[in-house]
Amino acid sequence: MSTYKKPSARSGQSPTQEPGAPSKLSARRIWRTTVLVLLAATVIVVFAVRPRRDPASAAPAPAPMVSHGTAVVAGGIPRLVDLGADKCIPCKAMAPILVELRAEYAGRLQVDFIDVWKDPRAGDPYNIYAIPTQIFFGADGKELARHEGFNSKADILATWKRFGYDFSSPGSSAPKR
Repeated sequence: MSTYKKPSARSGQSPTQEPGAPSKLSARRIWRTTVLVLLAATVIVVFAVRPRRDPASAAPAPAPMVSHGTAVVAGGIPRLVDLGADKCIPCKAMAPILVELRAEYAGRLQVDFIDVWKDPRAGDPYNIYAIPTQIFFGADGKELARHEGFNSKADILATWKRFGYDFSSPGSSAPKR
């Protein structure tokens, strides 16, 4: 006479499985739980180790002085007018260059910045189509050139030099012709 083994009352355990041995179902649960815990730990570590932004470094570059639509040339010196906005990416990249030009060539070059997003009418006299736009005015107040988009310091100085303004030697800004 053969003995019949009755299936266990435990859920998830097959009749051929030893009592007390983990079932396939519980092994799968353990695996899922382990994966979830590892994933959560990885996310926590990534956010904990990630460098935090310093509020001072997150601040935009210092904006250059703003003059709104003044076409007067101060003291008969050449003038660079940059029309842009403090929220525009290329304009933000131009800001430290304009500050540097203003400081380095003070008294020899007038550098103005007009924020056309804050004051749209200030850009009207210049008839611009894109920002940033740099407009180069001679010492006599006449427009010499325009440039749309980002313009490096070297390119700005090269443009001035092309029109006879050499700022490389101290004290000189008058055209050398």
